[in-house]
Amino acid sequence: MQTKQVVARVSELVQPLCRQQGVSLWDVTFEKEGQKYFLTVFIDREGGIFIEDCEKISRELDPLLDGREFDSLPAYTLSVSSAGLERRLIKPEHFAWAMGKKVEAGFYRARQGARSAVGVLAGYDGETLTLECGGKSESIPMAEVSAVHLVFEM
Repeated sequence: MQTKQVVARVSELVQPLCRQQGVSLWDVTFEKEGQKYFLTVFIDREGGIFIEDCEKISRELDPLLDGREFDSLPAYTLSVSSAGLERRLIKPEHFAWAMGKKVEAGFYRARQGARSAVGVLAGYDGETLTLECGGKSESIPMAEVSAVHLVFEM
């Protein structure tokens, strides 16, 4: 099973579990770090996520991952985690949720001498990211953006 298939199938399995627990599914990743693989489920809820939320989802999801369809996967560690205060924005719904919030966009190559820009997310259409930075609006092609994440402010 390819990574995209693993992510899609785990998302299908965990979505109803999240609804039952009153949390929302933010993202699922299946990544190799060094010699190890990690299957991570990121959850969210207005008011925050507690360790008990992560434990419940993990306990309910774990037996579902023992099915034959996952037998071909390399050994991995399952982790259920909060999306976090400085969560990564990946899906169109993430960008819609973050509209008007402060974000940091990282770039593959320096733009105007900088490897990243911080500003208020003012627009996103899948191809272009628009940030309001110091009173100026800057449109950045997504092809130049390596990652976008929320900036936590106290």
